[in-house]
Amino acid sequence: MQGILLVNLGSPKSPTAKDVKPYLGEFLMDSRVIDMPYILRALLVKGIILNTRPKKSAEAYEKVWWPEGSPLIVISQRQHKKVQEKLDIPVALAMRYGEPSIKTGLAELHAKGVDDVLMIPLYPQFAMATTETIDVLAEQVRQKNFPSMKVTSFPAFYNRKEYVDALAHSIKTHLEGFDYDQLVFSYHGVPERHIRKSDVTKSHCTIDGSCCSTPSKAHDFCYRHQCFETTRQVVEKLNIPKDKYTISFQSRLGMDKWLQPPTDATVNSLAEKGMKKIAVATPAFVADCLETLEEIGMQAHDEFLQRGGQEFRTIPCLNEDEMWIDALVTWIKEWQNK
Repeated sequence: MQGILLVNLGSPKSPTAKDVKPYLGEFLMDSRVIDMPYILRALLVKGIILNTRPKKSAEAYEKVWWPEGSPLIVISQRQHKKVQEKLDIPVALAMRYGEPSIKTGLAELHAKGVDDVLMIPLYPQFAMATTETIDVLAEQVRQKNFPSMKVTSFPAFYNRKEYVDALAHSIKTHLEGFDYDQLVFSYHGVPERHIRKSDVTKSHCTIDGSCCSTPSKAHDFCYRHQCFETTRQVVEKLNIPKDKYTISFQSRLGMDKWLQPPTDATVNSLAEKGMKKIAVATPAFVADCLETLEEIGMQAHDEFLQRGGQEFRTIPCLNEDEMWIDALVTWIKEWQNK
């Protein structure tokens, strides 16, 4: 029997330091998030970060927390419900960190008689710290707990027509009536070494001005290329001229070199150049969360206005958009009928 497992990032149970600390611990101790030897990672995370960051992170979560709970969890639950309503096979929801866990999601499907699972990591672009860590953990859980179950992971959908159409339509809708000076495509950042580690050719990803536009098998797992390609297809569909949009990367952690340019510096620079009206889209996420609601919708918004900007429009993630839900359903039905 077939079944579906939707998987997103996860969230603390509450916006308190007590609950944020174990969530951050699980997240940051993942070797595909902070990819350094275990001892060094433990010293950094358990010795420093978990003693300083939970309180600050909890304050940020508190700003965006909904009465129903974490926005990411609530939106993911709504997406799950809408997808299930359009299908006649079981659909479960899981998170990579926190609850409901991947083990919980697979157990739910197993209890319903499912032995053939399509798992969809809810990340448009592939990255070590997102898609890959979900795939690795799911396989570990399957082997240990559900050895007779088949789990197929849906690949990155950054360039799938249904996703690009939904994203472009959403951006167009939220820009209606807004005479913007610049549209910023802000993607979650990753260290440059993650790009090189994911390079299956071991030589293509030089992270210069040409590697992401030069055809290569490396692009199947290159986060940077996939961000650029998502943007290229959307601006082409919406006929946005080159001088009206910018690509940037947000949410840096640590001192390593991350993908450039940073979103905060980019937004500030636009204000300092005299631009008065900007909009920011966050296509690395399909559900609004801390990084979109607080980091962009509050921090970046306030800094832009403080530097002379007049209007800052945050474009919501796809969330419960019907075109996005229909895209998921279309892909699932394609898999069902193979």
